[in-house]
Formats: sequence, structure tokens, C-alpha cells
Amino acid sequence: MSRDHVQSDGRTATDAAVPAGPARTPDDGVEAPFLELLARGAPAEAYEQPVLLARAEGRPADRIAALEKAKLLALRVRAELEGRRRREAELSALFETAHDLAGLRDLDAVLQAIVQRARSLLGTDVAYLSLNDPARGDTYMRVTEGSVAARFQQLRLGMGEGLGGLVAQTARPYVTDDYFKDGRFQHTLTIDAGVRDEGLVAILGVPLMLGPHVIGVLFAADRRARVFEREQIALLGSFAALAAAAIDTANLLTETRSALAGLERANEIIRDRSAVIERASEVHDRLAELVLRGGGVHDVAAAVSEVLDGTVEFAEADTAPPEALEASRAEGHAVLHGANWIAAVAAGGELLGALVLRGHAGLDPVDQRTLERAAMVTSLLLLARRSAAEAEQRVRGELLDDLLDARDRDPRLLRERASRLHADLDATHTVLAARLDGPAADAEQEAAARRRLWAAASHLAATRHGLAAARDGGTVLLLPLGPGDTATEAARRTARQLGTAVHEPVTVGASAPVAGLLAHPDALAAAYAEGRRCLDALRLLDRRGDGAAAEDFGFLGLLLAGERDVAGFVDRTIGPVVAYDERRGTDLLRTLDAYFACGMSPARTKDELHVHVNTVAQRLERVGRLLGDDWQGPARVLEIQLALRLHRLAAPTRH
Repeated sequence: MSRDHVQSDGRTATDAAVPAGPARTPDDGVEAPFLELLARGAPAEAYEQPVLLARAEGRPADRIAALEKAKLLALRVRAELEGRRRREAELSALFETAHDLAGLRDLDAVLQAIVQRARSLLGTDVAYLSLNDPARGDTYMRVTEGSVAARFQQLRLGMGEGLGGLVAQTARPYVTDDYFKDGRFQHTLTIDAGVRDEGLVAILGVPLMLGPHVIGVLFAADRRARVFEREQIALLGSFAALAAAAIDTANLLTETRSALAGLERANEIIRDRSAVIERASEVHDRLAELVLRGGGVHDVAAAVSEVLDGTVEFAEADTAPPEALEASRAEGHAVLHGANWIAAVAAGGELLGALVLRGHAGLDPVDQRTLERAAMVTSLLLLARRSAAEAEQRVRGELLDDLLDARDRDPRLLRERASRLHADLDATHTVLAARLDGPAADAEQEAAARRRLWAAASHLAATRHGLAAARDGGTVLLLPLGPGDTATEAARRTARQLGTAVHEPVTVGASAPVAGLLAHPDALAAAYAEGRRCLDALRLLDRRGDGAAAEDFGFLGLLLAGERDVAGFVDRTIGPVVAYDERRGTDLLRTLDAYFACGMSPARTKDELHVHVNTVAQRLERVGRLLGDDWQGPARVLEIQLALRLHRLAAPTRH
């Protein structure tokens, strides 16, 4: 509805259809259309319709602002729902580990499963597990996966010898990027020979702990130099904790079976211990099933609340009681704090939060162990979701890097990789170069800000079915353009969204629309160069925190654009005058040429055209109505004169 369709009482037709009632605030009912869109799973572009309709109906500015705010909130909810569905398959693979371990009863099968899962989770060439031998005071190789050297499989390490002996002695994880160049631990001829036979280079070892005691070491190793990230170390540490609990369970079963052979009194102990084990196994199975169905940390807390007949809540690390949280982390057990039990949710040395059991001071050991194991599952859930998100960001960045740098790649393979990320390389895209423009106190803060920008850009690319990568001190995005969308709108929208996400100004330069990326592999690199030129121009013009494309810079855009869009520049600058002359058969273009040639003097222009001075004035007034009141400003005059010359040059080819 246009603004002219307004009833005599001042209300729009839409307003008139609503019965009069109490005065409403601009926020009343703004969520309803977006809730309906969420309910029916509408595409992202459909969320613009309520805002566009409100603008078309001439709604007040505060009403439109409220709709914009509700739209952004609804889009965030939609993105979160899509992200959860997308990560469900990845989370299922990790929590299948907990489910399998909870169902295993044979110690050898438990150990083999531990090593296989460790190798699979970290994607290494080799994984192996050593157990401590209290009788001999050393640690020995028990299970290997991916190993090919017999001498390596038979190694024994004294406490403090080699990387594994150091882990077993200190109860701390150790990692080396290059084993033979690392002097932090004691090298021996026997150990080095075994490692050399296996061809290992990068090794990560984490302790298997039962309470304060080390029972063995879990390793992941590669036959090439590799840097293990802190999150990978924490993930393997959490997995080792779950594995140690599974070993403990298997050992307990072994002990009870041995006791059955010789002691009559052991019957009661066996029944009690079996009940404990079965109850713990049931809780683990229930939690594993819950997370495999896509549950979150709060769902885990709700399930444990039901099992323990109390109220269990997940608390962030900064909201839990600090002394109790630290004590739980240090001891590896839940601790009593007042009338509440606190179980730290930790991965390696990182505190992720806590499970808090409220008002249940008389907790028996079985329930305490249940709470502790629920905290372990919660840490795995949090780490898995973090790892899944970071893995997707890396994959999107690698694909975009390949498109920009390795333009000789097989288009079929590139299209398949993009399809797995829900990106369509056959669609029309714009390339956006983004950079932070906020002040940085030091290099560390600047690096952290860049990481936040990359994370925000990756999230935006995922929700828009595009790609993003860190590049040249900033971030590059490849985003599809929807129907009616322009590169300028995409740049401004992206600058606003990224700035909001990182809480700093973000400047964004966009290329002209690019189609046929796979058919023209060099087009993407050229578009990125154009986007960077627009980014540099914005910064030079002190338009930091803004977004723009080449078409927004007037004649300067001819220099910024990868392909000289002369016709587009002429149309944007004097197109209304050209169209008016063609429709009416007038001489406005000729009058403008003469006006500028005569130094913008109407008196001299009328002599040049052999018309009355009033005719010149009338024609110039018409030009002003077509081009805007500021058409005779210095900057506009320069652009108009350039457009007139380009129009004259192009005229012979058009007739």
C-alpha cells in the first residue's frame, strides 16, 4: 500500500480494519509474524516481508524499528535451530563412544575400544595405551591401533623416561610437535629406537586417572610434524577420564568374578558392587541416549535431576562458587558446599562450568559418582559442539582459499565440497572484504579481535549458505545474492551484522555480482581484489564501519571496479536526462553540454544554442528536477561532465 492510500481519519487501510481499543505501544504484536515464519520453517528471505509491508503501509519509525529488532531475533533463533540440526550427526559420532563404553564388560574389549576411539576422534596415524605396572614400577604398552613396528608394540617405559614415562610420573598431559628434537623429557636408546621404527614425529599423551592416581597413559601420534591444539588436548583428556572410569568398571567386574571363586562372604559384596555398576551403567546409557537424540547440557541436568530425585542445574564457570569449583576440579570429585553438591565440568585444565545439585546434603557414594560422571558427559558435550563448530569454520575457509588460490582445481570436486556445506557455487555471489577498524591496545588483543571477526564471519556465512576465510589481516566472505539484493546492500548489511557480533566497527568492501564461479575460475580472485579496493577507499574516505561497492563511489567507482562499468556509470549519473530526451524529443543533453562549455553561464549558453535565455533557464530547471537539487555542486558537476563525455563516445556505437 502506498502512502497516498490513507483514510480521512488519518489511519491506513490496515489500521482501519482493526477495531479501536486501548493505545498500543510500537512493540505490540511485532513478534507474531516472525513466530509464524519460525513455525512453518520459512526461508531466511521471508523474514523481510513484515518489515517491508510495514514500510509500504507507512507505519511509524518506532514500529518499523521494533519489527527490525524482532526480525533479527527470529533470524538468530532460526540460525540456532538450523545449526543444531546440522551438528546433530557430528555429535552423534562422539557420544556413541560413551554409549559403547558404558555397554562393554570385558577389559580387553574396553581397552581396544578406547584406543580405536582416540585415533578416530583426533584423526591421527597411530593411537596406543600404556598401563602402569606397580610391581615393576614402570609402564608398558598394552594396546596399539595403527602401529606397524613390533619393537614399538613391546616397549616398556620407566617412570620419567620418554614422553609417556613423564606423563605417568607427573600425571600431566604432554605434547611434542617433533619428538626427536624435544629435550624436555629423558630420551633412551630403547625408546627412541622403537619410536624411530614406528616413524612417529608428533605425539600427545594424557594420563588415565582414577581419583588422584595415574593408571596409565593414552596417546595419539602422527608420522608427520603436527601441532595439537589446546581444544584437542582437552578433548583427549576428557575422553581419557571417561576411559579411566570404564577401565575402573571393567576392573571391578574382574575383581568380583575372581572373588566368586573363593569367598562365600563375597556374595553380599558382589551383589552390592553389581548394583552400583548396573546403576551407573543405566545412568550412562540414559545420558548417552539423551545426547544422541540431540539433547543439550540442560537436558542432561534435567535427566540427572530425575535420577537423583533432586534439582540439578548447569552453572557457568563465573557463576558457580569459586572455592568449591576449584576444589572439585583439583580432587576430581563432587564436593559439598553448604547444602549443595558441586561437580566441576572441566576438560584438561579448562573449567567449562559445573553441575550443581541443590538441597541434597545426604548424598550416598553411588549418587555422588553419578553426578560426577554426568559432569564428564557434559564436558564432552560442550567440547564436541565447540569442535564441530570450529571444524565447519575451517572447512568453509579451506574451500574458499582453494577457490581463490588454486583455480586449476577440478570444478566437479569443488561443487561437491560446496554442496556438503550447503553452498551453491552456481548461484550469483558477491565477494566481501571485511576488516576491523576499532583501536587495539596490543598485538595480543588485535589477534583476539581478528579471531572473533573470523568466527562471526564464519557463522554469518553458514547461515547465508556462503563461505568465509581469514585472509590478509581481515576476513573474506563469499555470499549469495538473493532476488533484488545488491552488492551495496549486502556490504552494508554485513558490516552492520559483523560489527554487532564483535562489538567493534567493521568496514566491508563488496565486489560487483559474480556469476559462474566454476566456469570462470579467475573471476573470484578479481572480485576479491575489487572488494579490497572498495574497502581501502572506504577507509581513505573515513567511512570506517560502513559497507559499500564500487557503484557507490561515483566516477571513482570506475577505477575501483574490476571491469569498467561505463554504461552503468552513465546511467546512474545522467540516465534520467537521457531517458527524458528519448521520450520527449527534447534537447536537455545538448543544453547541458553547451552550459558546461560556456562556463555555466546561461547568457552565453543561449547565444551558443540560439535560443532565448528563458528557454535555457527552463531546461536547466527540468534538469534539476531530474538529477536533484545538488546537481551543480562541484562533485556532481565533475561526474556529470564525465558522464556526458562517455555518453558522446558511446553514442556512435549505439546508433
